[in-house]
Amino acid sequence: MKLLFVYNPHSGVGKIKSQLSDIIEIMVQAGYEVSVHPTQAVLDARNVVLERAGQYDLVVCCGGDGTLDETVTGLIEGGHKIPLGYIPAGSTNDFAASLNLPKNMKKAAQAAVGGDDFLCDVGCFGDRHFVYIAAFGLFTDVSYQTKQELKNVLGHVAYILEGARRIGSHPSYRMRVEYDGGVIEDEFLYGMVTNSLSVGGFKGMTGDDVSLNDGLFEVMLIRTPRNAVELNEIIAVLTKLRTESDMIYTFKTDELFVSPYQSIPWTLDGEFGGQQTQIHLQNLKQALSIRVPAKMQ
Repeated sequence: MKLLFVYNPHSGVGKIKSQLSDIIEIMVQAGYEVSVHPTQAVLDARNVVLERAGQYDLVVCCGGDGTLDETVTGLIEGGHKIPLGYIPAGSTNDFAASLNLPKNMKKAAQAAVGGDDFLCDVGCFGDRHFVYIAAFGLFTDVSYQTKQELKNVLGHVAYILEGARRIGSHPSYRMRVEYDGGVIEDEFLYGMVTNSLSVGGFKGMTGDDVSLNDGLFEVMLIRTPRNAVELNEIIAVLTKLRTESDMIYTFKTDELFVSPYQSIPWTLDGEFGGQQTQIHLQNLKQALSIRVPAKMQ
């Protein structure tokens, strides 16, 4: 059996470097002939997987959410129907938390080569793909504008600190959102389309009834507050002091069209997703086979 191991040597203060030998040994002991590729630049993981994954029985990636996003994109775009193992090594690792993957890298490596295959959904964002979240508005550009050193030290607290610094000056966006349940037209401070139990390190942000393989996104759109009362109402819902508010739209859908009145920046799995005007988001049900600990089944 042949295994392609792609890792980001800079994720999580480069902590993989001290465990690389142990991780490869776990793969070899599981019966795999291992090819190792340390990523060299942005999109390197995507390009390597796209071009080479068809030669292997298993692909394993190690890094943060961005490395995972690139690897999954390479598999989907290349039409490679082979399992993916994931060893999380970033600062937040939202999707890994949703899959109950071990935080210990050697245990995660054991799950990658000896766990069960779990079919999960993948998001389609125009001609791109995302694993667990596409978002716009307040906080979403924090991930790619916050220095890696700060992420490594503070984890998701770094996002909160940077987002709080900007809250008074952040723009809002007027847009039309069409989905199978209807049409919404309003002005929003923040919006996210997710397939995850955790966002930015916070569990429960996407709701209590979340399945990673049901073919449905969880969507949250936060209206722009006009005064302190409305702002406090939003905060109360997000901190679970209130269960609902007309300041926040939440719904499930397998497809939606977002048409803002102006070009707006998006993030995909915490990385910059470009300036977009009209965008079509679609859930690709159970498009990815990912290795998880046996208890996930």
